[in-house]
Amino acid sequence: MQTQIDQPQRELQDDLRVLRINRRSVKPKKRVLPGRIIVPSLALASIIAAGWLAVRFDVVSKLGLNTKTVRVTTATRPQLGQSGTQPLLSAGGYVIARTQVEVGSKTIGRVVSLESNGGDFVRQGQIVARLDDSEIQAQLRQGQANLAAANARLAELLAGSRPQEINRASFDTDRLAADMKNAERAYQRSTELARAGVIAQQELEDSRARYEMAVAAHSSADESLKLTRVGARLEEIQGARAEVSKAEAELSIVQAQAENTLIRAPISGTVLERYVEVGEMVTTGFTSDRGAKQALLTIADLKDLQVEMDVSEADIAKVQLQQPVRVVPDAYADHSYEGVVDYVGSAADRQKATVRVKVRVFGPDQFLRPNLGAKVTFYPRNTEMPRETETALRIPKAALFTRDGQASVFVAKDQKAVVQRVTVGREVDGEVEILEGLSEGESVIIDSGISEGEKITIQS
Repeated sequence: MQTQIDQPQRELQDDLRVLRINRRSVKPKKRVLPGRIIVPSLALASIIAAGWLAVRFDVVSKLGLNTKTVRVTTATRPQLGQSGTQPLLSAGGYVIARTQVEVGSKTIGRVVSLESNGGDFVRQGQIVARLDDSEIQAQLRQGQANLAAANARLAELLAGSRPQEINRASFDTDRLAADMKNAERAYQRSTELARAGVIAQQELEDSRARYEMAVAAHSSADESLKLTRVGARLEEIQGARAEVSKAEAELSIVQAQAENTLIRAPISGTVLERYVEVGEMVTTGFTSDRGAKQALLTIADLKDLQVEMDVSEADIAKVQLQQPVRVVPDAYADHSYEGVVDYVGSAADRQKATVRVKVRVFGPDQFLRPNLGAKVTFYPRNTEMPRETETALRIPKAALFTRDGQASVFVAKDQKAVVQRVTVGREVDGEVEILEGLSEGESVIIDSGISEGEKITIQS
């Protein structure tokens, strides 16, 4: 019985002996300093934290979670000036020149020079282009020669015969008179001899014929002498004068043709557009894109401008001649001009149900150009026009701040706050007039505490 009990105990002791560690066979481990464990741990923690922050900020940026929600206002113009004048009507139109002409040519020719370009100011009568005139110059010289010949002929007839010509005619008359006397005496002797029967009747007839010829020659010479002394006949002088007039007319035609080769400005103004280049042909008839052209350039008087618009039939009763208006160009909303209604159409456009209206602009400057869009505000007649500053842009005073001594505002652009410097005017009812620096319709941030370039979200 004891033997059976001791057997399990011995087995348990054997198992404990196997588990016992032999301290002599185990080498002692080196002691690890605390610093060698802390430093790598801190570095690893920093790397993990930086990565976590980077991921967080990237997600926030992409989701727009770091943008600031702000309130904005729109820069607008007041509809009522402080003078109390309420506008009657507003309409949009286009700037046109009251005087605008297309400069063409009176003759067909090739352009040899251009004296002005687009944007140049030219005066009335100034040469703006030249055409080839080689053939016309030859005709001009021929006409001048013909006129000189006609004038010489007329002068000759008016001056009469020269003294030498009169003397020569007189000598011829005297000579023929002497011949006539000799022929007369010969004829008398022949007559006496014929009576006496000395000569034949034939010789008498021959002598008489010579005498008659001498008489005729003397008479002709005497008439020539008289004509030489009197001078040219009135009919000859009138004919010569007619030849002179004809030569002068022919020369005037050629001179006009030569003058037509010089293209001159018909009015004083600015060259808006040029249609030809040197070497191109110009004509007076049908034109095409590939053929000769009729117009060379367009000139307009930019000191006399109008705004042309179509006013609805429902509003035309509010428009009258000489009615005051204010014009604001779309491209330069911070500029305005006074004017008056200059034209109201006599007939309406049936298809568009509108009436054509034109207003004259006072004091136009370089900001007003033909074909620019413009807004026209009509005011009642015989009322005080609002001052220009009364139609300036206005924004709340709270949106203003000063930076480097200059009034500035924050403008919402591309979801960012952008600083813009402005020029302010008067303060009216908690609003400030903006004379320069803003355009109508821009979004101005009202909230403060924003940094330049900061991303923003506009509060709905």
